[in-house]
Amino acid sequence: MGSFLPDNSAYELRTVIGRGLEDLMTVNLARYKPTGEYVAIRCIDLDSCTNDMVSYLQGELHVSKLFHHPCILPYKSVFIAENELWVITPFMAYGSARDLISTHFTDGLSEQTIAYILLGVLRALEYIHQMGYVHRSVKASHILISADGQVYLSGLRSIFSLIRHGQRARVVHDFPQYSVKVLPWLSPEVLQQNLQGYDFRSDIYSLGITACELANGHVPFKDMPATQMLLEKLNGTVPCLLDTTTIPPEELSMKPSRSGADSGICEGPGAGGARHTNGEPSSSSGGNPYSRTFKIIQNSRRPSEALPELLRPASPISSLDCMQPQDSPTGLASLESDLSQLDVDDWDF
Repeated sequence: MGSFLPDNSAYELRTVIGRGLEDLMTVNLARYKPTGEYVAIRCIDLDSCTNDMVSYLQGELHVSKLFHHPCILPYKSVFIAENELWVITPFMAYGSARDLISTHFTDGLSEQTIAYILLGVLRALEYIHQMGYVHRSVKASHILISADGQVYLSGLRSIFSLIRHGQRARVVHDFPQYSVKVLPWLSPEVLQQNLQGYDFRSDIYSLGITACELANGHVPFKDMPATQMLLEKLNGTVPCLLDTTTIPPEELSMKPSRSGADSGICEGPGAGGARHTNGEPSSSSGGNPYSRTFKIIQNSRRPSEALPELLRPASPISSLDCMQPQDSPTGLASLESDLSQLDVDDWDF
């Protein structure tokens, strides 16, 4: 898929598949008329954006022009159409990794699948860090998967440069804007905002939270009040794989989390100190399906063609292949039903 024309008449908008940016943005499925390919288009009402929002978007678009990597979601065209900013990106037929665990893998993905997905994210992060940036928004909903199994990292809005006055700074002290939805994934040092600051290693912490999210089907710290979440992280609480090897037997049948919700972290008798990330393999039927150390990425070298096989029974949205402009309203309704399964509101294209 090459660069697309910066002309809104070259695109046929089919249906709205999501909204965001305080309802100032719609995400549309569209067909690129010259080739018939389907794309996702973000349409942002610039007249209603604050100056801060415009600066925020300008930073994202600047970075998108700098980055060229096979594991980072490409922006195929960016232009102004009347009072709207249009951002054209490929349509991801599998949606995000969060979509997959919400619809087909509620108890978590297999170790092999997680390894391949995280390998793609690590390749993207390695490139981003080499370019002198910190991503600050690594999570499952920002990992998109195409129909052919290619993994893309998105979420460039919160990215921040370590380069200051031509020199690479050692640490960052900036707190990401519009970050309420990403707080559970942020590292303690990002949340704490002290004089020591943080660097690219904070992304690796977020990657670890994402690994637990993909394995457990639940985000660690997700349902905690923000203050308690910060205290837990500062006290060294380590998220773990949730199964009978990491949760004491009495916890499996008894009390809920101290936070009053499913926090996604281990809260056994030794909860006062740092928690372990995993336990010894269990002989019970509910034992841990993952390797003891969960150090899986270094062994993953599978080609992208293998990922669709690993994702079964999930399948890419295939209605796009047969949809033509003259298709019946019934066909469009069927497509909209398929798209409704995707958590596009949380995609950060």
